[in-house]
Amino acid sequence: MLMQLDQTFKCVKKASKTLGLMTDDQRNHILHLVADAIVSETSKLLEANAQDLARMDRANPLYDRLQLTETRLKDIADSMRQVAALPSPLGHTLKHQVLDNGMDLQRVSVPFGVIGVIYEARPNVTFDVFALCLKSGNACILKCGRDAVDSCRAGVELIHRVLQKEGINPDVVALLPATHEATGEMLQATDFIDLCIPRGGKRLINFVRDTAKVPVIETGAGVVHCYFDAEGDLTIGQKVIDNAKTRRVSVCNALDTLIIHANRLNDLPLLCKPLAEKQVKIHADQRAFQALQGNYPADLLTTINSSEEWHTEWLSMQMGLKTVDSIDEAIDHIDSYGSGHSESIITENKEAARKFQAMVDAACVYVNTPTSFTDGGQFGLGAEIGISTQKLGARGPMALEEMTTYKWLIEGRGQVREE
Repeated sequence: MLMQLDQTFKCVKKASKTLGLMTDDQRNHILHLVADAIVSETSKLLEANAQDLARMDRANPLYDRLQLTETRLKDIADSMRQVAALPSPLGHTLKHQVLDNGMDLQRVSVPFGVIGVIYEARPNVTFDVFALCLKSGNACILKCGRDAVDSCRAGVELIHRVLQKEGINPDVVALLPATHEATGEMLQATDFIDLCIPRGGKRLINFVRDTAKVPVIETGAGVVHCYFDAEGDLTIGQKVIDNAKTRRVSVCNALDTLIIHANRLNDLPLLCKPLAEKQVKIHADQRAFQALQGNYPADLLTTINSSEEWHTEWLSMQMGLKTVDSIDEAIDHIDSYGSGHSESIITENKEAARKFQAMVDAACVYVNTPTSFTDGGQFGLGAEIGISTQKLGARGPMALEEMTTYKWLIEGRGQVREE
Protein backbone atom coordinates (compact mmCIF):
# COMPACT_ATOMS: atom_id res chain seq x y z
CA MET A 1 0.00 0.00 0.00
CA LEU A 2 2.75 2.45 1.00
CA MET A 3 4.72 1.93 -2.22
CA GLN A 4 1.57 2.28 -4.33
CA LEU A 5 0.61 5.54 -2.65
CA ASP A 6 4.13 6.88 -2.93
CA GLN A 7 4.03 6.18 -6.66
CA THR A 8 0.66 7.93 -6.96
CA PHE A 9 2.01 10.98 -5.15
CA LYS A 10 5.04 11.10 -7.47
CA CYS A 11 2.89 10.82 -10.60
CA VAL A 12 0.59 13.64 -9.49
CA LYS A 13 3.52 15.87 -8.58
CA LYS A 14 5.11 15.29 -11.98
CA ALA A 15 1.82 15.84 -13.80
CA SER A 16 1.23 19.11 -11.93
CA LYS A 17 4.18 20.66 -13.77
CA THR A 18 2.42 20.15 -17.11
CA LEU A 19 -0.53 22.30 -16.07
CA GLY A 20 1.65 25.39 -16.24
CA LEU A 21 1.87 24.92 -20.00
CA MET A 22 -1.89 25.04 -20.50
CA THR A 23 -3.63 28.26 -21.49
CA ASP A 24 -6.74 29.46 -19.72
CA ASP A 25 -8.74 28.74 -22.88
CA GLN A 26 -7.56 25.13 -22.80
CA ARG A 27 -8.51 24.78 -19.14
CA ASN A 28 -11.94 26.25 -19.81
CA HIS A 29 -12.46 23.89 -22.74
CA ILE A 30 -11.74 20.90 -20.50
CA LEU A 31 -14.16 22.16 -17.86
CA HIS A 32 -16.93 22.50 -20.44
CA LEU A 33 -16.26 18.98 -21.72
CA VAL A 34 -16.42 17.54 -18.21
CA ALA A 35 -19.64 19.48 -17.53
CA ASP A 36 -21.16 18.06 -20.72
CA ALA A 37 -20.05 14.56 -19.72
CA ILE A 38 -21.69 14.92 -16.29
CA VAL A 39 -25.00 15.63 -18.01
CA SER A 40 -24.66 12.92 -20.67
CA GLU A 41 -23.53 10.31 -18.12
CA THR A 42 -26.07 11.22 -15.44
CA SER A 43 -27.56 7.74 -15.34
CA LYS A 44 -24.15 6.15 -14.81
CA LEU A 45 -23.29 8.58 -12.01
CA LEU A 46 -26.66 8.03 -10.33
CA GLU A 47 -26.20 4.25 -10.56
CA ALA A 48 -22.87 4.51 -8.73
CA ASN A 49 -24.41 6.87 -6.17
CA ALA A 50 -27.25 4.39 -5.57
CA GLN A 51 -24.69 1.81 -4.48
CA ASP A 52 -23.40 4.22 -1.84
CA LEU A 53 -26.88 5.20 -0.71
CA ALA A 54 -27.87 1.56 -0.30
CA ARG A 55 -25.20 1.20 2.38
CA MET A 56 -26.37 4.20 4.41
CA ASP A 57 -29.36 4.54 6.72
CA ARG A 58 -31.78 7.18 5.43
CA ALA A 59 -31.97 8.59 8.95
CA ASN A 60 -28.26 9.41 8.87
CA PRO A 61 -27.77 13.22 8.61
CA LEU A 62 -25.11 12.56 5.97
CA TYR A 63 -27.63 10.87 3.65
CA ASP A 64 -28.68 14.19 2.13
CA ARG A 65 -25.05 15.18 1.50
CA LEU A 66 -24.34 11.83 -0.10
CA GLN A 67 -27.35 11.79 -2.39
CA LEU A 68 -27.00 12.84 -6.02
CA THR A 69 -30.03 13.58 -8.16
CA GLU A 70 -30.48 14.58 -11.77
CA THR A 71 -31.05 18.17 -10.63
CA ARG A 72 -27.97 18.19 -8.40
CA LEU A 73 -25.79 16.81 -11.18
CA LYS A 74 -27.10 19.48 -13.54
CA ASP A 75 -26.26 22.10 -10.90
CA ILE A 76 -22.75 20.63 -10.55
CA ALA A 77 -22.27 20.85 -14.33
CA ASP A 78 -23.59 24.43 -14.37
CA SER A 79 -21.22 25.34 -11.55
CA MET A 80 -18.31 23.94 -13.54
CA ARG A 81 -19.28 26.09 -16.51
CA GLN A 82 -19.49 29.11 -14.20
CA VAL A 83 -15.96 28.44 -13.00
CA ALA A 84 -14.82 28.28 -16.62
CA ALA A 85 -16.39 31.70 -17.24
CA LEU A 86 -14.49 33.33 -14.37
CA PRO A 87 -11.26 35.26 -14.99
CA SER A 88 -8.09 33.27 -14.53
CA PRO A 89 -6.49 33.80 -11.10
CA LEU A 90 -3.03 33.11 -12.54
CA GLY A 91 -0.37 35.50 -13.76
CA HIS A 92 -1.74 38.55 -11.97
CA THR A 93 0.89 41.12 -11.04
CA LEU A 94 0.21 41.71 -7.37
CA LYS A 95 3.09 44.11 -6.86
CA HIS A 96 5.55 45.77 -9.24
CA GLN A 97 8.44 48.09 -8.57
CA VAL A 98 11.73 49.12 -10.12
CA LEU A 99 14.54 49.60 -7.59
CA ASP A 100 17.01 52.47 -7.65
CA ASN A 101 19.61 50.14 -9.16
CA GLY A 102 17.31 49.36 -12.10
CA MET A 103 16.26 45.87 -11.00
CA ASP A 104 12.65 45.07 -11.93
CA LEU A 105 10.62 43.18 -9.27
CA GLN A 106 7.19 41.64 -9.78
CA ARG A 107 5.09 39.56 -7.41
CA VAL A 108 2.91 37.27 -9.55
CA SER A 109 0.08 34.86 -8.67
CA VAL A 110 0.90 31.17 -9.31
CA PRO A 111 -0.61 27.77 -8.39
CA PHE A 112 0.26 25.97 -5.16
CA GLY A 113 1.12 22.88 -7.21
CA VAL A 114 -0.59 19.83 -5.67
CA ILE A 115 -3.61 20.23 -3.41
CA GLY A 116 -4.88 17.32 -1.33
CA VAL A 117 -8.51 17.30 -0.25
CA ILE A 118 -9.99 14.93 2.33
CA TYR A 119 -13.77 14.76 2.42
CA GLU A 120 -16.57 12.53 3.64
CA ALA A 121 -19.98 11.74 2.13
CA ARG A 122 -19.94 14.57 -0.42
CA PRO A 123 -19.53 13.29 -4.00
CA ASN A 124 -20.11 16.80 -5.39
CA VAL A 125 -16.77 17.80 -3.86
CA THR A 126 -15.02 15.60 -6.43
CA PHE A 127 -16.16 17.85 -9.26
CA ASP A 128 -15.91 21.13 -7.35
CA VAL A 129 -12.29 20.46 -6.39
CA PHE A 130 -11.34 19.35 -9.89
CA ALA A 131 -12.89 22.47 -11.46
CA LEU A 132 -11.21 24.89 -9.07
CA CYS A 133 -7.86 23.11 -9.17
CA LEU A 134 -7.71 22.88 -12.97
CA LYS A 135 -8.79 26.51 -13.42
CA SER A 136 -6.12 27.62 -10.93
CA GLY A 137 -3.42 25.39 -12.44
CA ASN A 138 -3.25 22.91 -9.54
CA ALA A 139 -3.21 19.13 -9.60
CA CYS A 140 -5.33 17.45 -6.94
CA ILE A 141 -5.24 14.33 -4.81
CA LEU A 142 -8.66 13.34 -3.53
CA LYS A 143 -9.45 11.19 -0.51
CA CYS A 144 -13.15 10.53 0.02
CA GLY A 145 -14.80 8.54 2.78
CA ARG A 146 -16.00 4.96 2.49
CA ASP A 147 -19.61 6.17 2.36
CA ALA A 148 -19.07 7.88 -1.01
CA VAL A 149 -16.45 5.67 -2.63
CA ASP A 150 -18.54 4.43 -5.59
CA SER A 151 -19.84 7.90 -6.42
CA CYS A 152 -16.39 9.49 -6.21
CA ARG A 153 -14.74 6.74 -8.22
CA ALA A 154 -17.32 7.17 -10.99
CA GLY A 155 -16.69 10.93 -10.97
CA VAL A 156 -12.92 10.62 -11.23
CA GLU A 157 -13.20 7.99 -13.96
CA LEU A 158 -15.39 10.39 -15.94
CA ILE A 159 -12.82 13.17 -15.53
CA HIS A 160 -9.98 10.86 -16.55
CA ARG A 161 -11.80 9.85 -19.75
CA VAL A 162 -12.21 13.48 -20.77
CA LEU A 163 -8.58 14.34 -19.96
CA GLN A 164 -7.19 11.34 -21.86
CA LYS A 165 -9.33 12.13 -24.90
CA GLU A 166 -7.93 15.67 -24.91
CA GLY A 167 -4.34 14.52 -24.50
CA ILE A 168 -4.02 15.76 -20.91
CA ASN A 169 -2.16 13.63 -18.38
CA PRO A 170 -4.94 12.12 -16.20
CA ASP A 171 -2.53 12.04 -13.25
CA VAL A 172 -3.43 15.68 -12.58
CA VAL A 173 -6.36 14.15 -10.65
CA ALA A 174 -5.96 11.13 -8.39
CA LEU A 175 -8.38 9.37 -6.06
CA LEU A 176 -6.81 7.54 -3.13
CA PRO A 177 -8.26 4.39 -1.54
CA ALA A 178 -10.95 5.07 1.06
CA THR A 179 -8.82 3.84 3.96
CA HIS A 180 -7.43 5.38 7.14
CA GLU A 181 -3.96 4.31 6.02
CA ALA A 182 -4.27 6.38 2.85
CA THR A 183 -5.30 9.41 4.90
CA GLY A 184 -2.29 9.00 7.14
CA GLU A 185 0.15 8.72 4.24
CA MET A 186 -1.40 11.70 2.51
CA LEU A 187 -0.92 13.89 5.57
CA GLN A 188 2.77 12.96 5.75
CA ALA A 189 3.53 13.48 2.03
CA THR A 190 5.54 16.68 2.45
CA ASP A 191 7.61 16.04 -0.69
CA PHE A 192 4.54 15.82 -2.91
CA ILE A 193 1.56 17.72 -1.48
CA ASP A 194 1.77 21.50 -1.11
CA LEU A 195 -1.49 22.05 0.75
CA CYS A 196 -4.13 19.84 2.37
CA ILE A 197 -7.76 20.86 2.89
CA PRO A 198 -10.11 18.73 5.01
CA ARG A 199 -13.83 19.03 4.31
CA GLY A 200 -16.01 17.40 6.93
CA GLY A 201 -17.01 17.39 10.56
CA LYS A 202 -15.09 18.56 13.59
CA ARG A 203 -13.65 15.10 14.24
CA LEU A 204 -12.09 14.88 10.78
CA ILE A 205 -10.74 18.41 10.88
CA ASN A 206 -9.19 17.95 14.31
CA PHE A 207 -7.55 14.71 13.19
CA VAL A 208 -6.07 16.34 10.10
CA ARG A 209 -4.83 19.39 12.00
CA ASP A 210 -3.27 17.27 14.74
CA THR A 211 -1.71 14.68 12.41
CA ALA A 212 -0.59 16.49 9.27
CA LYS A 213 2.96 17.45 8.41
CA VAL A 214 1.82 19.08 5.17
CA PRO A 215 0.35 22.60 5.43
CA VAL A 216 -3.38 22.54 6.27
CA ILE A 217 -6.26 24.96 5.81
CA GLU A 218 -9.18 24.07 8.08
CA THR A 219 -12.64 24.16 6.50
CA GLY A 220 -16.10 22.84 7.08
CA ALA A 221 -17.01 22.51 10.75
CA GLY A 222 -19.64 25.07 11.65
CA VAL A 223 -21.37 25.64 14.98
CA VAL A 224 -23.56 28.44 13.68
CA HIS A 225 -25.64 30.94 15.71
CA CYS A 226 -28.37 33.46 15.02
CA TYR A 227 -29.06 36.12 17.66
CA PHE A 228 -32.57 37.61 17.77
CA ASP A 229 -32.01 40.98 19.38
CA ALA A 230 -34.32 42.99 21.64
CA GLU A 231 -35.06 45.15 18.60
CA GLY A 232 -35.36 42.32 16.06
CA ASP A 233 -38.14 42.38 13.46
CA LEU A 234 -40.42 39.36 13.99
CA THR A 235 -41.26 38.87 10.29
CA ILE A 236 -37.61 39.04 9.26
CA GLY A 237 -36.70 36.78 12.17
CA GLN A 238 -39.16 34.08 11.14
CA LYS A 239 -37.83 34.03 7.56
CA VAL A 240 -34.14 34.19 8.45
CA ILE A 241 -34.24 31.55 11.19
CA ASP A 242 -36.40 29.18 9.15
CA ASN A 243 -34.13 29.45 6.11
CA ALA A 244 -30.92 29.17 8.11
CA LYS A 245 -32.14 26.06 9.93
CA THR A 246 -34.28 24.13 7.44
CA ARG A 247 -33.07 24.99 3.92
CA ARG A 248 -30.58 22.14 4.06
CA VAL A 249 -29.81 20.80 7.51
CA SER A 250 -26.73 18.71 6.67
CA VAL A 251 -24.50 21.57 5.48
CA CYS A 252 -21.96 23.50 7.53
CA ASN A 253 -23.74 26.86 7.24
CA ALA A 254 -26.99 25.55 8.77
CA LEU A 255 -28.17 27.12 12.02
CA ASP A 256 -27.26 25.21 15.19
CA THR A 257 -28.24 27.58 18.02
CA LEU A 258 -30.81 30.34 18.13
CA ILE A 259 -30.00 32.98 20.76
CA ILE A 260 -32.88 35.21 21.89
CA HIS A 261 -32.96 38.32 24.04
CA ALA A 262 -35.04 37.75 27.19
CA ASN A 263 -37.24 40.75 26.35
CA ARG A 264 -38.50 38.88 23.28
CA LEU A 265 -39.40 35.54 24.87
CA ASN A 266 -43.11 36.32 24.42
CA ASP A 267 -42.49 36.35 20.66
CA LEU A 268 -40.71 33.00 20.71
CA PRO A 269 -43.74 30.86 19.80
CA LEU A 270 -44.39 32.94 16.66
CA LEU A 271 -40.70 33.10 15.86
CA CYS A 272 -40.48 29.30 15.99
CA LYS A 273 -43.79 28.56 14.26
CA PRO A 274 -42.18 27.71 10.88
CA LEU A 275 -39.78 25.38 12.69
CA ALA A 276 -42.64 23.52 14.35
CA GLU A 277 -44.31 23.06 10.98
CA LYS A 278 -41.12 21.44 9.69
CA GLN A 279 -40.65 19.21 12.76
CA VAL A 280 -37.50 20.83 14.13
CA LYS A 281 -36.61 19.50 17.58
CA ILE A 282 -35.52 22.27 19.96
CA HIS A 283 -33.09 21.81 22.85
CA ALA A 284 -33.85 24.87 25.00
CA ASP A 285 -32.52 26.43 28.17
CA GLN A 286 -35.00 26.73 31.05
CA ARG A 287 -36.36 30.20 30.23
CA ALA A 288 -36.86 29.44 26.55
CA PHE A 289 -38.38 26.06 27.38
CA GLN A 290 -40.98 27.72 29.60
CA ALA A 291 -41.79 30.29 26.90
CA LEU A 292 -42.42 27.52 24.35
CA GLN A 293 -44.12 24.99 26.63
CA GLY A 294 -47.69 24.56 25.44
CA ASN A 295 -46.91 26.63 22.31
CA TYR A 296 -44.63 24.13 20.57
CA PRO A 297 -45.12 20.39 19.93
CA ALA A 298 -44.22 18.65 23.19
CA ASP A 299 -42.43 15.79 21.45
CA LEU A 300 -40.17 18.33 19.69
CA LEU A 301 -39.24 20.30 22.80
CA THR A 302 -36.65 19.34 25.39
CA THR A 303 -34.23 21.03 27.76
CA ILE A 304 -30.49 21.36 27.46
CA ASN A 305 -28.90 18.74 29.69
CA SER A 306 -25.32 19.99 29.62
CA SER A 307 -23.38 23.03 28.50
CA GLU A 308 -21.50 20.68 26.17
CA GLU A 309 -24.62 20.56 23.98
CA TRP A 310 -23.93 24.16 22.96
CA HIS A 311 -20.90 22.82 21.08
CA THR A 312 -23.11 20.61 18.91
CA GLU A 313 -23.15 20.92 15.12
CA TRP A 314 -26.56 19.26 14.72
CA LEU A 315 -26.56 18.50 10.96
CA SER A 316 -30.22 17.51 11.34
CA MET A 317 -33.67 18.92 12.14
CA GLN A 318 -32.52 19.87 15.64
CA MET A 319 -31.15 23.04 17.18
CA GLY A 320 -30.24 24.67 20.49
CA LEU A 321 -32.08 27.65 21.97
CA LYS A 322 -30.34 30.03 24.37
CA THR A 323 -31.77 33.01 26.29
CA VAL A 324 -29.59 36.05 27.04
CA ASP A 325 -30.13 39.38 28.78
CA SER A 326 -27.95 41.52 26.51
CA ILE A 327 -26.13 41.60 23.20
CA ASP A 328 -22.87 41.32 25.14
CA GLU A 329 -24.03 38.01 26.62
CA ALA A 330 -24.97 36.81 23.13
CA ILE A 331 -21.52 37.69 21.81
CA ASP A 332 -19.88 35.97 24.79
CA HIS A 333 -21.90 32.81 24.09
CA ILE A 334 -20.82 32.81 20.45
CA ASP A 335 -17.23 33.43 21.50
CA SER A 336 -17.39 30.41 23.83
CA TYR A 337 -19.16 27.95 21.53
CA GLY A 338 -18.81 29.16 17.93
CA SER A 339 -16.39 27.68 15.42
CA GLY A 340 -15.54 30.86 13.53
CA HIS A 341 -17.72 29.91 10.56
CA SER A 342 -20.89 32.03 10.18
CA GLU A 343 -22.94 34.08 12.65
CA SER A 344 -26.03 36.28 12.25
CA ILE A 345 -27.93 38.98 14.13
CA ILE A 346 -31.54 40.04 13.57
CA THR A 347 -32.01 43.63 14.70
CA GLU A 348 -33.36 47.02 13.64
CA ASN A 349 -30.81 48.74 15.88
CA LYS A 350 -27.89 49.94 13.76
CA GLU A 351 -25.58 50.27 16.75
CA ALA A 352 -26.32 46.70 17.81
CA ALA A 353 -25.65 45.49 14.27
CA ARG A 354 -22.37 47.38 14.11
CA LYS A 355 -21.28 46.06 17.49
CA PHE A 356 -22.15 42.48 16.54
CA GLN A 357 -20.22 42.63 13.27
CA ALA A 358 -17.24 44.29 14.94
CA MET A 359 -16.98 41.95 17.92
CA VAL A 360 -18.07 38.54 16.62
CA ASP A 361 -15.03 36.57 15.49
CA ALA A 362 -16.17 34.57 12.44
CA ALA A 363 -15.37 34.32 8.76
CA CYS A 364 -18.85 35.57 7.80
CA VAL A 365 -21.02 37.83 9.98
CA TYR A 366 -24.57 38.66 8.83
CA VAL A 367 -27.19 41.26 9.71
CA ASN A 368 -30.87 40.37 9.06
CA THR A 369 -29.74 37.63 6.67
CA PRO A 370 -29.48 33.85 7.06
CA THR A 371 -26.13 32.10 7.32
CA SER A 372 -27.23 29.84 4.46
CA PHE A 373 -25.62 32.37 2.11
CA THR A 374 -22.11 31.34 3.19
CA ASP A 375 -21.23 29.70 -0.09
CA GLY A 376 -18.77 30.50 -2.87
CA GLY A 377 -21.49 30.41 -5.50
CA GLN A 378 -23.76 32.74 -3.51
CA PHE A 379 -20.84 35.14 -3.03
CA GLY A 380 -20.32 35.26 -6.80
CA LEU A 381 -17.06 33.31 -6.60
CA GLY A 382 -18.20 30.26 -8.58
CA ALA A 383 -17.68 26.89 -6.92
CA GLU A 384 -15.75 26.68 -3.67
CA ILE A 385 -13.31 24.19 -2.22
CA GLY A 386 -14.55 24.82 1.31
CA ILE A 387 -15.25 27.45 3.97
CA SER A 388 -12.06 28.32 5.82
CA THR A 389 -12.55 28.97 9.53
CA GLN A 390 -8.98 30.02 10.23
CA LYS A 391 -7.27 33.40 9.92
CA LEU A 392 -3.89 32.70 8.37
CA GLY A 393 -4.34 32.77 4.61
CA ALA A 394 -7.79 32.10 3.21
CA ARG A 395 -10.87 32.86 5.33
CA GLY A 396 -14.49 32.19 4.40
CA PRO A 397 -15.39 30.67 1.00
CA MET A 398 -12.22 29.41 -0.69
CA ALA A 399 -12.56 29.98 -4.41
CA LEU A 400 -10.12 30.61 -7.25
CA GLU A 401 -8.08 33.44 -5.75
CA GLU A 402 -7.55 31.41 -2.59
CA MET A 403 -6.19 28.52 -4.68
CA THR A 404 -3.08 30.48 -5.60
CA THR A 405 0.09 31.65 -3.94
CA TYR A 406 2.71 33.95 -5.47
CA LYS A 407 6.33 34.15 -6.43
CA TRP A 408 8.74 37.00 -7.11
CA LEU A 409 10.09 37.54 -10.62
CA ILE A 410 13.24 39.65 -10.77
CA GLU A 411 14.96 40.99 -13.89
CA GLY A 412 18.17 42.94 -14.12
CA ARG A 413 21.11 43.89 -16.34
CA GLY A 414 24.05 42.52 -14.42
CA GLN A 415 23.52 44.41 -11.17
CA VAL A 416 25.49 43.04 -8.22
CA ARG A 417 25.01 43.56 -4.51
CA GLU A 418 27.73 45.81 -3.11
CA GLU A 419 27.06 45.64 0.64
